Amino acid sequence: MVSRTITVKEVSGVHLRPAGRISEVSLHYKSKILIRKGDHTANAKSVLGLLAARIGQGDTIEIICEGEDEEEALEAVFCEVKGC
Repeated sequence: MVSRTITVKEVSGVHLRPAGRISEVSLHYKSKILIRKGDHTANAKSVLGLLAARIGQGDTIEIICEGEDEEEALEAVFCEVKGC
């Protein structure tokens, strides 16, 4: 299991479009990918799960990946959230 923490800088936070992109990127990996904000944990492969987390600008989230391609998955999702 690997994880990384990031503060969301996007002015609109994780609304429908970025949630869709995060989910799309996550679906390319076999690993379980979760995004945790406070007490709420969302499956990164689910757009609705990400929207339910209500991630806004300035929120600190943790990206958690577990599985055979966890390192690659973590880097890809982190880059998508950060906007690489």
